[in-house]
Amino acid sequence: MRLPGFTALVPWMAGCGVVAGHQHGHHGGADGGKHVPLHEREYIQDPVEELERKWSFEWGFSGVNSFAHLEHVKCLTKPDTPFDIGIIGVPFDTAVSYRPGARFGPRAIRAASARQNSFRGFNARAGINPYLSWAKILDCGDVPVTPFDNFVALEQMTSAYLELGHRSPLSSFSSRPKLISLGGDHSIALAALRGLHKVYGGPIAVLHFDAHLDTWHPSKYPSPWPSEQAQFNHGSMFWMASNEGLILNGSSVHAGLRTRLSGPDWADYEDDDSQGFLRISSDDIDDIGPKGVIDAIMSRMGTEIPVYLSLDIDVLDPGLAPGTGTPEAGGWTSRELIRILRGIEGLNLVGADIVEVAPAYDGVGEQTALAGAQAAYEILTSMVKRGLRDMGKVAEVPGGKGEGNKDEL
Repeated sequence: MRLPGFTALVPWMAGCGVVAGHQHGHHGGADGGKHVPLHEREYIQDPVEELERKWSFEWGFSGVNSFAHLEHVKCLTKPDTPFDIGIIGVPFDTAVSYRPGARFGPRAIRAASARQNSFRGFNARAGINPYLSWAKILDCGDVPVTPFDNFVALEQMTSAYLELGHRSPLSSFSSRPKLISLGGDHSIALAALRGLHKVYGGPIAVLHFDAHLDTWHPSKYPSPWPSEQAQFNHGSMFWMASNEGLILNGSSVHAGLRTRLSGPDWADYEDDDSQGFLRISSDDIDDIGPKGVIDAIMSRMGTEIPVYLSLDIDVLDPGLAPGTGTPEAGGWTSRELIRILRGIEGLNLVGADIVEVAPAYDGVGEQTALAGAQAAYEILTSMVKRGLRDMGKVAEVPGGKGEGNKDEL
């Protein structure tokens, strides 16, 4: 999506006297070229086009807090505004088992994306600028999730995904728009999968980047005050989704695992096996490298089945990404994660999330939110590039005929 006013930056600077001798509209001299201060000239109202040219540009540090300076639309209330890819915030964190605070994740990730924009958005590994390609990309605002009632919150989130998922996209080649969610805790994935199951008419494969399994039976969170509502939490949402038939058993993948298990044995892995996930541990990257992780994912998932990519930021080592709710030592670096995300661009992504960014625990450099914003950019790039391939425009994609270019990592 083109950032309004970028192409007019140089003329705007010229109009302000940055380029000597340039005159435009009421900026010209009044007496034989003698410079007349702007405030002494007769005021003449600029037409709308000129106002757009002069004032629509935004620097990385200016503008309202939308993702990558994208146009902000409250998509849930604007059914007549079509889009192909929407960035949607889901500020919900009352299903966590340890540290809260991820409700502020959408705001933090958006702020960390401030240096992303259309005029410096070209992704060298993909050969495209996702913000200037075919897709209409909007920042769709936030789902106004209640913090007081998890039952109502899950209903709200599910309703939002159903509403947006059934919209008609702007591009004619795609049947439905795609959403990248900024969480929020990881439980939001259940609502997303319920929506996708309805929209696509069947189960969805899940690519799950996380330190933890998140397929735990709810009883693995023991409580002397059990309740049915307590089953909905950020460690059991994939167990719930599997039991509801939302996840494609046998085609899903965990990547980056290093969690401790429950009890005295391997029962957690047995439960996970029954839900059809392939497990790739954090340690595996030492033996097979990022390329081996990529190959394992692509071999399992292929390029045709619909995939939901769910990225818990705690897949990264807390030394690099401390701003999260359940940190686990021994994680991947942001460089390794980005390399893997770039290597799986052939997946048929129908949705994604970046979750568990809790800025209250982040460092002064906001490195966790920055990693989340970069991950969103890489996922967005892959969605746009896959769209070009699906439209048959392989000539616009370097390496489209098989001559793959190795990226900078």
